[in-house]
Amino acid sequence: MQQVPEELLQRATKVLFVAHLAIGDFTYLQNYFKAFAQKYPHLEVHIFVDELRRTRRFWQWKHLARYALYDWLSACPFIHKIYTHTYSPSGYYRSIKEAQLEKYPLVISLATLRSHKYALLARQLSAQGFVVGVKEPTKFYSITKRLSYQRLDQGFWWRDKKALGHVTDHFSEYFTTVLGVEVMPEQRFPFVDIPKKWIIFAKLRFLKWGIDRKSKQFGRVIFINSFAKDKKRSWSLGRVADLIRTLKRQDTWGDVSFIINVVPEKFRATKKYFDQLSFNNTFLFCADYNFFQLPAIMSLCDLIISVETSTMHLANAVKVPVVALMRLKNPEWAPLDSAHTTIVTAPHRRAWVATIEVAAVVQAVHKAAHVVQT
Repeated sequence: MQQVPEELLQRATKVLFVAHLAIGDFTYLQNYFKAFAQKYPHLEVHIFVDELRRTRRFWQWKHLARYALYDWLSACPFIHKIYTHTYSPSGYYRSIKEAQLEKYPLVISLATLRSHKYALLARQLSAQGFVVGVKEPTKFYSITKRLSYQRLDQGFWWRDKKALGHVTDHFSEYFTTVLGVEVMPEQRFPFVDIPKKWIIFAKLRFLKWGIDRKSKQFGRVIFINSFAKDKKRSWSLGRVADLIRTLKRQDTWGDVSFIINVVPEKFRATKKYFDQLSFNNTFLFCADYNFFQLPAIMSLCDLIISVETSTMHLANAVKVPVVALMRLKNPEWAPLDSAHTTIVTAPHRRAWVATIEVAAVVQAVHKAAHVVQT
């Protein structure tokens, strides 16, 4: 029996989801929000995005305000309102006050990190509404956590990672148990609806670089992303340069063009580094204006090589084969489309992505070559 009463879902006009949401999370959660909206078309879906990077350092607010996820959320036809100003303490409290004025009849927390704090936040957002959240096992002396979970009307026990298959299995269990919304395995593959203007942008950018996809003047195009927010999941520019140099020496890949994805704050340093190398047919790209710049460019490529971050998951969404560089720590976050994914892992559980050797990636590129047609 689902935790949220069906009568409430039929009677309510809106629901608020609370989450510390990242692009990688939404790549998979989007299917569940879509299924929920299809089952309950009369319900407006609102999302309170809690920015974990919230800071008092005001000079960082401009960057945080341009979080690309907001572009994607805003373009989704089944999401009606987004709280996007939680990156500063003042904006966070204003967002809470704004949500309280909505008098939500139903608040659902999807937060898995510090879930007891989000149980309190969910109740704070709606004092009288029906509140559901994630619960984690607590020690007998964790009085604060126990009291926090008591603020929930219903709680979903988050299973240990070792009990998971893929993260989508857990999302499925959550939405089925809490809301009675079932998403079958074949419906869980990520997707992204890229607006036509951004496809045109990507084609024009290719022409600017001199890559003509119709004549395939430079053969295939490989997209490389080595940046992640966490240093443990990043690959060095030196490794990227060695990979390009190694592939260019091989007849099989000598005609390939390379597009290197760069985050805005690293663009100058990366450009300076590659300008010194003078690689032919190697171009830097930065999605510095809108989220859809990234998947649009990726969709025109033949192969994507990415570290363990959202770009790795977006490769499946744009249906381009991907070589994924991952740690052994979080196998549940591997790209879902295994038929078009080749995974290269760090040598041991505590090893960072940076320890993955270029030779291993080259081998994986050759393995993925059967789905990369000239």
